[in-house]
Amino acid sequence: MSALLIAENLGKSFRRGGVRLAAVDGASFSVDDGETLGIVGPSGSGKTTLARLVVRLIDADVGTLQFEGADLLALRGKALRATRKRIQMVFQDPLAALNPRASVADVIGDPLRIHRLADSGGRPAAIAHLLNRVGLPAALASRAVHEISGGQRQRVAIARALATEPRLIVLDEAASALDVSARAHILKLLVELQAESGISYIFVSHDIAVVRAISHRVAIMDHGRIVETGPTAQVIAAPQSATGKALIAAVPHLMPAQD
Repeated sequence: MSALLIAENLGKSFRRGGVRLAAVDGASFSVDDGETLGIVGPSGSGKTTLARLVVRLIDADVGTLQFEGADLLALRGKALRATRKRIQMVFQDPLAALNPRASVADVIGDPLRIHRLADSGGRPAAIAHLLNRVGLPAALASRAVHEISGGQRQRVAIARALATEPRLIVLDEAASALDVSARAHILKLLVELQAESGISYIFVSHDIAVVRAISHRVAIMDHGRIVETGPTAQVIAAPQSATGKALIAAVPHLMPAQD
């Protein structure tokens, strides 16, 4: 596999109360074609800020970010808009990320219209195809976002992200707001989509058990830094960082049945 995304020494600080705080501090990592990189860490570790840096929702203060061999941080205007088609993001709360009163068709159709991927005549068929890809019936297109379940809304958010045929999707706590059953279905869907299309993911979560279920490699963050990285099974079996050990120790284990 070849590297799709390469980040080196990414940094981002924010000023709070007259003090400058480093949200991301010297983060270096890569994501290969068809790979899932899990980003895991405690609350406030900088995971979400790192995710937003990758999709250019915010700009890095320092560092480099290469995507498909191009300098992502240097892109502006039309070049940046063209690249945004190939990097998409799915957020934790689809009800907040999507217009709750919009129809499912409008939500999925917007990127098709904005990026001129389907004209008005071809859009209904394209929307139906995207719904089918995420395991939803085409009839759902006429429903309002607030009328469907949380699991369905997250599938709609994934369908919207898939609309532009991206190479990389960044998922920020995309399963954490769902119940256990819906979460399992979303993780299974993501794995199936990756096997089907070779898409890459950055999967951000505070839950290392969820990261273990989906990620090929994992990067552990704490206080804005990546403190450990490696193959997921290896890191979980023998964590080297104090943060990694604490995260794994916090995963609940089932107690043996009592007679």
